[in-house]
Amino acid sequence: MSGVATSMDQSSSDRPPRRAPWWRRVGIAPLCAIVILAVMILAAVFAPLVAPYNPNSPDLLAALQGPSAAHPLGTDALGRDTLSRLIYGGRTTLLGPIVVILLSTVLGLLLGVAAAWRGGSIDTVISRIVDVLFSIPGIVFALVTVAILGAGLGSVVIGLTIAYTPYAARVIRGGALRERRMPYISAAWIQGRSGSTIARRHLVPNIRPLILAQAVAALGFAVIDLASMSFLGLGVQPPTPDWGLMVKSGLDSAVRGQPTEVIVASVAIALFVGAVTVLGDRLSTGVNK
Repeated sequence: MSGVATSMDQSSSDRPPRRAPWWRRVGIAPLCAIVILAVMILAAVFAPLVAPYNPNSPDLLAALQGPSAAHPLGTDALGRDTLSRLIYGGRTTLLGPIVVILLSTVLGLLLGVAAAWRGGSIDTVISRIVDVLFSIPGIVFALVTVAILGAGLGSVVIGLTIAYTPYAARVIRGGALRERRMPYISAAWIQGRSGSTIARRHLVPNIRPLILAQAVAALGFAVIDLASMSFLGLGVQPPTPDWGLMVKSGLDSAVRGQPTEVIVASVAIALFVGAVTVLGDRLSTGVNK
């Protein structure tokens, strides 16, 4: 019997440890963040199917109504359904920042990898340019672009893309420098592969988690910057639904006794930025491990 017990103990000790459920490995906070982002993005994508009303259809007889069965989040000063404008507003509010992050990440990747890979004078020149751009607040670039091209979402996107590129370039350059010292890079050189091939097929894929973490972390700031420009009347222009514009118009409605619009738009921005921040921190933690 003792021999049987011993063999059972050995077999149980040889078993690999049971992995925790995937949702525990991800974490409760990141999981909630993913759910929030998924709901917001899906609602924006399928806005024509989800929104109960046309977001730009005014009804002056229903202006500044509180939440009701017909209008769950009330109406604005022109009688437009707040819920419908919130859902459609997610399109412009999220599309602009996503374009900014995509463009700035691509430009930052080109500059960062070129600086780290080539080194020497190229690294010095790119680093100095990045340092100069890095010292200028992003909102300044947006204001200058608006002054040159005029108000509108496109102008703000161009300005913020220029502003966010140095952030991406600096992070990616640091990761590329660390990766360039790895043994597999030297092995690829010995095999006679070209520098561009090594960088494209080996170096960039290995810093992809870093690039993703940086992009997600920057997305929240881009949302705030674009919403701020719309709030100032320099970004998205009326009557296009936008969360920043809703905060601006909602303040006027709040003075007239109906604060629902400004509250729901502010909460939507805060929820999205908070969810992106949590997810970005989780990705950054995974990269640094």
